[in-house]
Amino acid sequence: MTQLAAPRTTSPGRDLPAAVAVGVVLLGAVAASLFIRKEAFVVLAVLAVGAATWELAQALTRRSIHLPLLPLLVGAAGILVSAYTAGPEAQFVAFLLTVGGAVVWRVLDGSGEPALRDVTAATFAAAYLPFLGGFVMLLLAEPDGPARVVMFILLAVACDTGGYVVGTLLGRHPMAPTVSPKKSWEGLLGSIVLASVVGVVGVQIAFEGDPLVGVLLGLGTVVSATLGDLAESMLKRDLELKDMGRLLPGHGGVLDRLDSLVLTAPTVWVLLTVLLPAG
Repeated sequence: MTQLAAPRTTSPGRDLPAAVAVGVVLLGAVAASLFIRKEAFVVLAVLAVGAATWELAQALTRRSIHLPLLPLLVGAAGILVSAYTAGPEAQFVAFLLTVGGAVVWRVLDGSGEPALRDVTAATFAAAYLPFLGGFVMLLLAEPDGPARVVMFILLAVACDTGGYVVGTLLGRHPMAPTVSPKKSWEGLLGSIVLASVVGVVGVQIAFEGDPLVGVLLGLGTVVSATLGDLAESMLKRDLELKDMGRLLPGHGGVLDRLDSLVLTAPTVWVLLTVLLPAG
């Protein structure tokens, strides 16, 4: 008697309509907060970083790592607000206070789990999300802050879009097959081209700057965004996760949308501060 073959199961793809709807809502919220009142964007950033920190804490429990979540959430808000109101020095001090608070909280918690592992993970979480995210607040704090933040977002979107479109149509040579099989060298070239074009056009329209600055911004964004994507892919592989969360229908988690942005933020801030200082 022949046995029937088990039916194949395919992993569900992205819900494209939901992804588009969520993307439109997010872009609208960002645009409204930037150009109506800058403090509203700070609140939006605090909520996004807080949600991503919560997702990271939930994911790390798969490896029996327990982040001291409350001091990290309070510290994340402090880091972002300090960066916006008082600059990079205050941002760094708030980061140190956050790490210190997480250490004290974890030690006083008294659970049986290894404290050193949890404290190390808390330090990583504080540096990865709120501290790097604080550079967006530094961009926002400039007199032309909304234009700088929009430039930063458009560069990241161009990098992602160029890589996705060219990689899907022409991708043949994997960049890092063991980490992110879908990334290809052809897609990287697409990211470089589109990000550089957006950089050149954006610099000339928003800042009346040298086109070469736009090219440098595009190249810097591609390097940092690609490293951010690969870093989160490695983390998800280690945790055996497809997405870091489910807070954004069609997109996965908030952290899945911030992975490339958090590493791109300091890159864009440094390049704009050095090459196109405000005022």
